[in-house]
Amino acid sequence: MTHRTVKEVMTANVHSVHVGSSVKSIAERLDGTGITAVPVLDDETNVVGVVSETDLLHKITYQDDTDEWPRFLRRHRTDRAKAEGLLAGDLMTSPAVTIGPDNSVVEAAQRMEKYKVKRMPVVNDTGELVGIVSRGDLIRLFVRSDAAIQEEVAHEVVGRVLLSPPGVTVVVADGIVTLAGPVQRRSAAEIALELSRRVDGVVDVVNALAYAEDDTSYRAMRAQIGYPSGPFL
Repeated sequence: MTHRTVKEVMTANVHSVHVGSSVKSIAERLDGTGITAVPVLDDETNVVGVVSETDLLHKITYQDDTDEWPRFLRRHRTDRAKAEGLLAGDLMTSPAVTIGPDNSVVEAAQRMEKYKVKRMPVVNDTGELVGIVSRGDLIRLFVRSDAAIQEEVAHEVVGRVLLSPPGVTVVVADGIVTLAGPVQRRSAAEIALELSRRVDGVVDVVNALAYAEDDTSYRAMRAQIGYPSGPFL
């Protein structure tokens, strides 16, 4: 199964700031748009970092900081350096965690989870900003209609993979797919279940398929490749 790509779910109209933007202009952009972070671009509109509300909060956090010893801590030094910054280039987190428009939504989710980010700039092969994808964009796949999921599973899995065996049905309720009916081989049933799980928007898959032949057993596989059978084989 082919997952949807990032470009199918991303926002193409992206708010961004220049690497030379002032703190005040960044704060105004975040406040005026209701977003929590913006990509930072260089003169060639390539993404060089991301500046967030957290980065701006450092300027407030360290306004009254008089404690000397924590400054030896690496994180403290980094945060304080940002607090003293005046431009987006000083405040931003760099390099930015980005993803390409042709990456799958699964790859996007994995990258967000790995780097603990809520949104990622989408960049083309030259690093130019083309969109932004957020956790909300990915979660929105789970509000895909049951009818759309049913149609895809019926067409792509039952039709193309199982070749539409008579009696096999697909029922979807609240994103949960139930596959039912008779198939010839157990391996075909297992493939159908696995591929159905990969359909975007599927929450779970219930197996109600019945098979006539278990071709996954050791004895069956030996028979398929021509090995002799016997009580000790």
